[in-house]
Amino acid sequence: MLYELTKLALKLYTVPKALSALESYTTTGTAHGRLLGCWETEHGVIVGRLLLLREFDDAGALADERQRVLTSSDPFGIGEHLESFEVESYAQFPFLPPIRPGRFGDVYEFRTYRLKVGGLVPTMAGWEAAVPERTKLFPLTTAMYGLDGAPRITHIWPFPSLDERLAIRRTSYERGIWPPVNGPENIAHATSTIAFPVGFSPLS
Repeated sequence: MLYELTKLALKLYTVPKALSALESYTTTGTAHGRLLGCWETEHGVIVGRLLLLREFDDAGALADERQRVLTSSDPFGIGEHLESFEVESYAQFPFLPPIRPGRFGDVYEFRTYRLKVGGLVPTMAGWEAAVPERTKLFPLTTAMYGLDGAPRITHIWPFPSLDERLAIRRTSYERGIWPPVNGPENIAHATSTIAFPVGFSPLS
């Protein structure tokens, strides 16, 4: 499976209207790929942004959708509410299980690490060793490496609440479970975004 993370920047105060149109678009069969999640961002980026995570069977299906998006005057069915968008292609770390929709938390954190040159292989090795213990504290939605643009990984974590997020992360540090070996050493730049799943998101 391959994945696409799409960042939709909307005009101010248009998110409710855009969500209604986007729900219709992603649930009527018009959209390409399988919708795994849709979130509204709250911290870490400008306001008025939605995140879409979609799954594709293979590179051909992903490429076809990228071509459609780039050549469409209304690629996500939300018309004038859309100001701009970014699309990123990913493959999941090979040792992780498939992404399964379901209810996991009210808060999701999206962390993207731009990696140093040659940093992907040691980063994944560290993650493979550390993830089993870390996910005993709370599950991981996915960790993926970019197939386009700068070398990077993006990992998505659900949490019951913002307070629980802090508690879980603190526990993982104190117990030496996290961060993974070779993780911080290979990060060139890091960003974090807090987002909340919308009503029709399969991941919530």
